[in-house]
Amino acid sequence: MNGLLPPLEVTITLLGFATSLFIIASIFYFIRLIKGPTVPDMVLAVDVLAYDLAVFIILFSIMCNSPYLAVGALPLVLWAYLLDMYVAKYLTKRELGE
Repeated sequence: MNGLLPPLEVTITLLGFATSLFIIASIFYFIRLIKGPTVPDMVLAVDVLAYDLAVFIILFSIMCNSPYLAVGALPLVLWAYLLDMYVAKYLTKRELGE
């Protein structure tokens, strides 16, 4: 099984690159969240932050070979979805489920 895995140096390099890319993207999303001209822009920034963080958590749990770490990603994604529902309710001025 060890023949299928890349060398440790390659793994560390890719992990460092992915982490730096995630941090740069998060900074841009946070700027959009603060300066967003409209409410949908701000909600989209929160959604993308939440989904990116969930993917990062799942990838980290795979790297650590611990499925219990991935459990934290599910409430985060559901929270982002719930935020979308309540903002849509607010923007359309209707009750949920109508």
